[in-house]
Amino acid sequence: MSLSAVEPAVGQPDLKSLFESAADDGTEVLKDAPLGEKTTLRAGGAADWYAEPNTIEGLAALVRVCREHNLPVTVLGLGSNFLVLDSGVRGLTVRLCGEPFVAIETDGEHIRCGAGARMKKVATEARRSCLAGMEFLEGIPGSIGGGLRMNAGAMGSEMVEIVEGVSFMDKAGEVFEMAGSDIEFSYRSCPLLKNQIALGAVLRGRPDSAEAIAERMAAYSQKRWDSQPAARSAGCIFKNPEAIPAGKLIDELGLKRTIEGGAMVSEEHGNFIINKGGATAADFLKLIDRIRQRALDERGIVLKTEVQIIGKTVEHD
Repeated sequence: MSLSAVEPAVGQPDLKSLFESAADDGTEVLKDAPLGEKTTLRAGGAADWYAEPNTIEGLAALVRVCREHNLPVTVLGLGSNFLVLDSGVRGLTVRLCGEPFVAIETDGEHIRCGAGARMKKVATEARRSCLAGMEFLEGIPGSIGGGLRMNAGAMGSEMVEIVEGVSFMDKAGEVFEMAGSDIEFSYRSCPLLKNQIALGAVLRGRPDSAEAIAERMAAYSQKRWDSQPAARSAGCIFKNPEAIPAGKLIDELGLKRTIEGGAMVSEEHGNFIINKGGATAADFLKLIDRIRQRALDERGIVLKTEVQIIGKTVEHD
């Protein structure tokens, strides 16, 4: 039976029909859609419901149906910073990959981009437009929405430094805009977007030559490939504690190449856990717990996860 042909249980609402008729923009909603293949870790269970809305209005309609039926909404993004639990994700999972969500447009010294736009593509557009300050985005394998929510950073820069404004949707499907200066950002966090859906952003750059920008991007790329694994991962697993970078701590604890099932701490960088083949979400969780326990027992350091663990309430935050 195809994912889209599942019949509702007797006495239960036909949510597929409700979702699709509410969106009214051609969006297809799938039941029990596997999510592992949509993440860079290639592990985890299925979404109860999954959709890639074609319009902002369609997304708003889906959100309102979820509110009416008391269903949670999860935004997956590009899946580069997610660990989906083997038990799957309840409610509706959405990925913003339709045209309104991936558009990138230069406007003077600003770049307007949808939440689904790849950060790497935004960096490339900034270079083409001779706008500096966004070079660090080139090496972050995620979307603008995820970058905003996590205040993503690399090479000494963070999203907060370039955000001029953000548009977002609340749980009622209403759309708002806020100036970047009015939004609270902290290390790997933007509280505003923890329970709201980022729709897009206006990023500010500064004029520079395309050659100088390209040179910095190439240097960042080389540094990244020299220090990070090429194998499948979700990027940094832990936030850096104040005392010591997480990767250095894990290395000093002698945990590189530590294995749980198909998951292994990277040999190249201690703060990366890779899928060496057939890993389950449970494998990753066991390895995360082993690392956290060693850090606490031997150094008294509490490691907090940077990777987003989704599927149910977990105590890794």
